[in-house]
Amino acid sequence: MKKMITALLAAMGVSLGATAQELFENVDVNRFEQVISSDSVQLVDVRTPAEYAEGHLAGAVNINVKDSAFLTNALARLDRKRPCAVYCRSGKRSAIAALLLAGKGYSVTNLRGGIIAWTEARKKVVNE
Repeated sequence: MKKMITALLAAMGVSLGATAQELFENVDVNRFEQVISSDSVQLVDVRTPAEYAEGHLAGAVNINVKDSAFLTNALARLDRKRPCAVYCRSGKRSAIAALLLAGKGYSVTNLRGGIIAWTEARKKVVNE
């Protein structure tokens, strides 16, 4: 957890005087749905594998932000030239992931309210 906090603080310090809102876009369900409709967007579920298995957005890859190797895994799996759209259960973990990814040069959009907001808006999830 200490590494996560250190990484978060480092990501926040990437741009002096920048706020989290300037590092990544935090959007509602309808805007997020528009963002992920693009073929170029990499959709990332940052919840645990167990949460992902319970239901996730179609086409999402699972990279657990709670895993100490999150950044290593993300850097290995995600193309920095393509935008990322991240979500979690409520939007808190994905905001951390968005900060970390933005700190590494990714263009990131976060789903405010997470999959809870998504399902409350009666949007589709898939189970595998």
